[in-house]
Amino acid sequence: MDMKTAIPLPGWIKLTNRYTLKADAFAGFTNAAIVLPQGVAFATIAGLPPEYGLYTAMITAVVAAIFGSSMIMVSGPTTAISAVLFTTLSDLALPGTSEYIQMALVLTIMVGLFQLIAGIARLGGLVSFVSHSVMTAFTAAAALLIGVSQLAGALGIHVERGGNVLERVLRVVEHFDGLNMTAVIISTATLVSAILVQRFAPRLPGFLVALLVGSGLAWYLDAANKGVAMVGALPKALPSFAPPATGLEQISLLAPGAVAIALVGLLEAISIGRAFAVRRREPFNANQEMIGQGLSNMVGGFFQCYAGSGSFTRSGVNAAAGASTPLSGIFASIFLALILIFIAPWVAHIPTPAMAGLILFVAYRLIDFHEVHHIITSSRPETVILGLTFAAGLFIELDFAIYVGVIASFCVFIYESSHPELPITAPIVGADGSRKFRDVDLHDLPECPQLVTFRIDGPLFFGSVEHVERKIKQMRAKRPGQIHMILYLKGNGKIDLAGADLLIQVIRDVKEQGGSFRLVALFPPLVKALHRFHVVEELGEDHLLMSKGEAVQACMDDLDRSICAMCSKKIFHECEQMSKLDAA
Repeated sequence: MDMKTAIPLPGWIKLTNRYTLKADAFAGFTNAAIVLPQGVAFATIAGLPPEYGLYTAMITAVVAAIFGSSMIMVSGPTTAISAVLFTTLSDLALPGTSEYIQMALVLTIMVGLFQLIAGIARLGGLVSFVSHSVMTAFTAAAALLIGVSQLAGALGIHVERGGNVLERVLRVVEHFDGLNMTAVIISTATLVSAILVQRFAPRLPGFLVALLVGSGLAWYLDAANKGVAMVGALPKALPSFAPPATGLEQISLLAPGAVAIALVGLLEAISIGRAFAVRRREPFNANQEMIGQGLSNMVGGFFQCYAGSGSFTRSGVNAAAGASTPLSGIFASIFLALILIFIAPWVAHIPTPAMAGLILFVAYRLIDFHEVHHIITSSRPETVILGLTFAAGLFIELDFAIYVGVIASFCVFIYESSHPELPITAPIVGADGSRKFRDVDLHDLPECPQLVTFRIDGPLFFGSVEHVERKIKQMRAKRPGQIHMILYLKGNGKIDLAGADLLIQVIRDVKEQGGSFRLVALFPPLVKALHRFHVVEELGEDHLLMSKGEAVQACMDDLDRSICAMCSKKIFHECEQMSKLDAA
């Protein structure tokens, strides 16, 4: 085996030239300026020293760029993952301590391992089954938790860490008498600055501008001598190889949180990567992206990084700056390392309230109010998923919320799959003269007094047979005279033994009543299944047809001519033909 086979080169390398290198370098520099305050803020959310956010922005971006699938997405620390990591570890160790840091690194390696296994097992398609409402609610819950956790820092008071949203708010209220007005002024000025830059000058690095305003105001007010805490200086050292120490007991404690973070990270990365791929008309492989994210976290855990994923902000900036290939993410890491070396001492002058004000702004922007309103007003099942996930994130644990959301998504999927619609149809003639079968109730169409045509909008399997059977019985009870039936299965790709047994029983019941039953099926695997499960044997080969027109024509011979003679509706154009033949 040669080196090219063992470590295949990414396909995008062939696309690089001097023009793409120039564009990627510019985008990388822009990205590095953006991620500097972001990395510090996100590390603060995660309960880690500021430099760990910057280390994560360097290492994970490079590994994900090389082994991932997206051409434009940039990976690194994210708000949601930072919040889940904090809630997972804060009850096990004191944030910021050596023990806490070691557990964060172990957790990151576990997250990467889970993601890598999922990618190798080609489970990328399963992520699509997780409702979008889960991430909307989860992100909103994370945003509230993040915002509440920063209230103490913004107000300049000291409270005990940990707990859910309500517990944190109550602690702040209890210690409100310790309010530091200098801290409040700094945090408010930082927050307002971030809002104004976002509103009136979105092209500027808003995070950086806001921190400069907060830091400058702190210097002017002599905040350090008025009880206002500072972030502290960053080490000039770059990330180094430092495997964390761990044991089996610690791994078992961290496993549930690692699974939750792995899932959140994959949902973020795949959603962002797919969105940009569609927008730019580029290929995207979800399984390859899972492998890239897994490797980035596994490698990052050994180089002082905590769990990361695709960053929507950095990816958006990357695209807007004209990036062409994943080299832009690699350039961003190089420039960030240079920035860290030269300006690390200046970070010591950033006041904690300024950082809290900036994080409050980040938390607010995380909540997609438009999407929440859209979900609530358009879909009851999605609203249930949204509510359950959000409530679990607020009142239980943030990492548990993702499990609640995923379980709720699968429950809704199973419920909807097991409750397909069975619309009664009748023909209408379009402007071009073609005949189409439409829902009788929806279009207020007349029905044939002897023949009913209907379809099943969903799978016919063991989970849905009870519902389908009940619907067919209701339909027959409501239409006692329509003893001839045509079931349209063209859109139904699969049927199992339970579904086949139901069809056989319905066919027998219709025949016993003196009626006829015909199936319309075109999909070859479905037709084979109908033969294999002996449905066609019970139905009769001549009663399995490939179009509704053929089925209706075949039914004409079974209809009672005396009833047809008294009918003025003439639902089918075959009725006119039959009348002419009878008259002749």
